[in-house]
Amino acid sequence: MIAPFARPLYVMLKPVGSRCNLACQYCYYQEKGNTLLSEKLLEEFTRQYLEAQTMPQVLFTWHGGEPLLRPLSFYKKALELQRRYGQGLQIDNCLQTNGTLLTDEWCQFLRDNNFLVGISIDGPQYMHNSFRGTSWHDVMRGISLLQKYDVQWNAMATVNAANAEHPVELYRFFHHIGCEFLQFTPIVIPPPVPEGNVGKTSVSPAQWGHFLCAVYDEWVQHDVGKLFVQLFDATLANWTGTPPGICSMAPTCGHAAIMEADGSVYSCDHFVFPEYRLGNIRQHTITSMLYSERQQQFGQQKRDALPRQCRECRFLFACHGECPKNRFTADRYGNYGLNYLCEGYHQFFIHVADDMDFMANELKANRSPANIIAHKDKSLKNNKAK
Repeated sequence: MIAPFARPLYVMLKPVGSRCNLACQYCYYQEKGNTLLSEKLLEEFTRQYLEAQTMPQVLFTWHGGEPLLRPLSFYKKALELQRRYGQGLQIDNCLQTNGTLLTDEWCQFLRDNNFLVGISIDGPQYMHNSFRGTSWHDVMRGISLLQKYDVQWNAMATVNAANAEHPVELYRFFHHIGCEFLQFTPIVIPPPVPEGNVGKTSVSPAQWGHFLCAVYDEWVQHDVGKLFVQLFDATLANWTGTPPGICSMAPTCGHAAIMEADGSVYSCDHFVFPEYRLGNIRQHTITSMLYSERQQQFGQQKRDALPRQCRECRFLFACHGECPKNRFTADRYGNYGLNYLCEGYHQFFIHVADDMDFMANELKANRSPANIIAHKDKSLKNNKAK
């Protein structure tokens, strides 16, 4: 008998495959399949997904491509199926979109059904449009509609070659538009051959470190407890020894898979390749695929494949080597498997270590980590008085 996970199980859905109304230059999904998810497969997935859960809270995640290319009727059907098969469970839905197709009707639906909406936006117009076409005004119109209908939303910004050198301006932009939850995703396009150059849209390790430090300094002075930055929250969680909430910063992975529109299930959204295909829900259950030895090995490999430099690093607990998709460089001993962004993360962890110690101690004492703002202000005044 297969032992259930001791944590939630997630399978991300791609209802339109890779279909999208934009053609962002750094998109890693354009070459994937663009089959539409049928209502028959949607029902089979919903039934299996709910049966596979071992906890009372269940999250459905709709991704793309651009999931709003499916009509509103598709998502109404999805909610009907959730109610049919999920009695007794607390079911939530989140949807990641580029925001350009949002309308009043969409936003009313999202609000009425408590969807969490993630909006992909890379900052002010000149930054955003560098790699995302001329979509900025349409995205901002979508955000305004979400705010008009009081839909819960967060922002997902890539950090790339066009905006990495402007961290403070980028952060203040999100502050200005009323964003309360913010995720930064570094763009890393692996080289086509070993020891080759990364893609031109990629952020460099040095840029990533500088970016994180600069944004952190803005956040820690004014916004702790007000604007939640996913990476900073995850770092603090690892500092306290609690699960970080995002798989890239966890010791192992493998509990968050993806189902393509043809029913094929893969180990991870970033590993949709034949060698990581676990099966198809037409022939195999979600339970058997995600609890399989193969998937367990995939998740454990994140820890097992760490190179010597990582194992010796005093900040291993803080990043756990980050996402395996970025591990394609050699460490200082010549061992393959070091994360491309290691230099940047190391710079960031050194920069925030004292503050993280303080905030971790505040949490352990049942006090708010936001006390760091007054603590740093007091330290600054003391230093000036000396």
